[in-house]
Amino acid sequence: MYEYLSGKLVYKCPTYVVLDVNGVGYHVHISLHTFGQIKDREQCKLFVSFQVKEDAHTLYGFAEEGERRLFQHLLSVSGIGANTGRMILSSITPTEIQAAIVQGDVKQIQRIKGIGPKSAQRLILELQDKLKKEGADALIMVPQHQSTPEEALTALVMLGFNKAQAEKVLAEIIKANASQLTVEELIKLALRRL
Repeated sequence: MYEYLSGKLVYKCPTYVVLDVNGVGYHVHISLHTFGQIKDREQCKLFVSFQVKEDAHTLYGFAEEGERRLFQHLLSVSGIGANTGRMILSSITPTEIQAAIVQGDVKQIQRIKGIGPKSAQRLILELQDKLKKEGADALIMVPQHQSTPEEALTALVMLGFNKAQAEKVLAEIIKANASQLTVEELIKLALRRL
């Protein structure tokens, strides 16, 4: 139904943005990967996936067509919903996801929060051939941006994690890493521990 939305970013956080398109504000859920790409922009174009359920009509936005295509592939797998698809795209890069599926790396996929051995095997079984056919065109590079622990905490809470638990895990990660981590790195490390 919708191909993309292009407009002014009125509000942005690691899990969603409000995009003003000619005076209409769209609430668009995003992955951490997309947040990393649009974080410093005032205007942007998001490729969208419109998901309809009985109780909600939801827009998911992606900075690149390749990430949206991967999201749609993920949703085609039995047992993978839109929130799980977004969690997968927020946990590891789309390039790593595709590589893990194509190579049959169950352990890499199982590191993602909420993905057990059966789901990991199902992802590989159902998507391996599709992703092999797409080849390098579907691979997406991840830009790196500096950010703060508060943004990481907000993202984790919005993804449904307990705030106190998330704060504790983030504090441990920051203490263990002498160098400053990006918001993306903080969230990925926290997702592995929560």
